Formats: sequence, C-alpha cells, structure tokens
Amino acid sequence: MSKHIYVQAQADHIASLAKAAPISAIEELVWNALDADARQVQVDLITNALGAVEAVRISDDGTGIDVLKADSTFGSLGGSWKRLGTETPGARRRLHGRHGRGRFKAFALGDRVEWRTTMRAAGGELLSYVISGEASSPGVFEVDSAPQPGPGTGTEVYVSNARVNCDSLLNATETVQTLAARFALYLKSYPDVRIYFNGLPVTPVIVQKVTTGYKLSLENGAEAKLEVIEWKRKFVGAGRLVFAGPDGFQLHEQPALVRSGGIPFTAYLVSQRFPALNAENALVMDELNPEVRMYLDEARKVLKAHFLTRAEEVDPDFVREWEERIESMTDRDRRLVLDMLKKSLKGKKAK
Repeated sequence: MSKHIYVQAQADHIASLAKAAPISAIEELVWNALDADARQVQVDLITNALGAVEAVRISDDGTGIDVLKADSTFGSLGGSWKRLGTETPGARRRLHGRHGRGRFKAFALGDRVEWRTTMRAAGGELLSYVISGEASSPGVFEVDSAPQPGPGTGTEVYVSNARVNCDSLLNATETVQTLAARFALYLKSYPDVRIYFNGLPVTPVIVQKVTTGYKLSLENGAEAKLEVIEWKRKFVGAGRLVFAGPDGFQLHEQPALVRSGGIPFTAYLVSQRFPALNAENALVMDELNPEVRMYLDEARKVLKAHFLTRAEEVDPDFVREWEERIESMTDRDRRLVLDMLKKSLKGKKAK
C-alpha cells in the first residue's frame, strides 16, 4: 500500500503551526500519544558526534493510528476524530486534542517527520505502516505499508534533520522540570501513566520542593481547589496559574502575577466548572469575564497569603513590602492572611 494524502488547509496556516518552540512541540506529541491510550511514552534525543541534536524520537504503546482513517486523520486540519468525544476509547482518560493540529507541530523539531505506527484491525491482526511528511511541503503526507507488522500496537514519531533550536532540549534537568509542570495534574489523575525524557522519569515528585493545597470559597458560593507546587529549580514557564478540570486536564494558563520572593512555582486552579467555561471560550478572556475574574481574584489572594507565610525564606524587602500591603487590605483579606499565618505557625510547632 502506498498513497498520498493532501491536507485541506492553506499552506501558510500549516506553516504557522510548525513554528512552535521545541518544548511545545514535544508536549503536543506526548499529548497525542496519551490521547491514543498510551500508558508509557518515551522521548529520546539522538545526538551526533559533536553533541548536537540530530533527531528526536517519541514512542508510545498506545493503540496506534488507524490506517483506515488516515485520510481524515491527516487530511483535514481541524477535523480530528477527537472533536466527537471527550474520553479516550480504551482507558477512558480525558482527551487533550480536538483540532488535529498537533501533528504539524512536529515540523517545529525537524525537516522530516515519520509516524511509524502499528494498529490492530477489526479482525484482530496487527497492521503496520509509515506516514511521512516534509517541512518543505507540510500539506502532503505519504502512506506506506510496512513489510512486517510490529510486535504490538503503538506509534513512533521520528523527526530527522533536527532544527538548531532543538539543542535547547539538551538541558535534561530543565526539560524534565518543564514537562513535569505541564503534565503534573494529569499524571496525578492517572498514576498508571509513565513519561520518560532521555531515560529520566517525568514526574513532579522528583523536581518539586513543596506541594500545598487550598480550598477556595467564592462569594457567589462556588468552590475550587488551588494546588501550589514549588519547584526545586527555576525554569522557563514557572510562575503560571493553570486552570484545570477535576480530572487534571489543563485547559488554560496565564501568568500568576503574584510575587513569590524568587520561589519558582506553578499554581493549579481546579474546578468542575472550568470545562464548561473553556467550551464557552470564557477562560481565554481572563479578567474580562466576570465569573473567571472571581476565580482569578480569589486564587491570587490565596497565593499572596501563601507566599507571605514563606516570607522567612526570602529577602527582607519582600517581607517589608508585604507588611505595607497588609495594612491596605480589606478586613476579609486580612483575616484570610492571618488565618493562613496561624496555620503555618501551628505546623511549624508540630514539627
């Protein structure tokens, strides 16, 4: 079997999707694997004799890409099968992608991309094939059958002729930490999932310093949870406030806009209300949406109080600034801060 698939979209639009940062492209390809019910995803950098990244490989043990649906899967931008459901077919995990754009981000890593995949046909037999594309013509994909089926279902995305900026991924510690922050709640919700980067496990446990959870009660009676993870090291993307559903699926993120005294952190705001707000495109409006603004305001109040309790670990100027802020707070916010300080002191005495 050999055929060509032509994407029904403008070439400049496709090219714009391929201009993502390397870490963003890696993240999207990992999500694609997880959406295919993968329980283990491995990301590996292949380097040359000079130590530069030559190729990138992302492999998984998911269900593979259905060869019978290759035309719809690769041929229609915005026509992803995922738009028809919210859960993966097998493990019933929350779906991430819906627009069929993730595959094009692979070209942000290199000039040639191959999807080497094995799926199980309706009759039970395994079928393997390769879908390949070139950055020079990202709207055209070639499909070829593999001479022998693989040992099990799954997909390997192999990106060759890697771009120079892929060398930014060579800092394994920072890359693992960045990925851990992105998948933190998902991995917590689905503990059987494993992600590895160059053999290192991507898990918040090994890169987080402190995790603190809070229950938020809004003035309109709504409730939410706020989980603050303080990281051991600074990294690009720290200091973000992430909106997530109760299953740990991240829906939207933005700068937290809270001084932490130099402590790198990610704050995860969780509510069962957020998936609906996201479907209404309300989350991306941030403060412009009254309901979203309520959640943001309350989360930031708690975050400010949280880092005030950590003030002894930061510089005196930070403490002095907070002393001045407390004086200008409303009675309600001042009580919130004082209550958190009391709890913090009790915890220290218990130790």
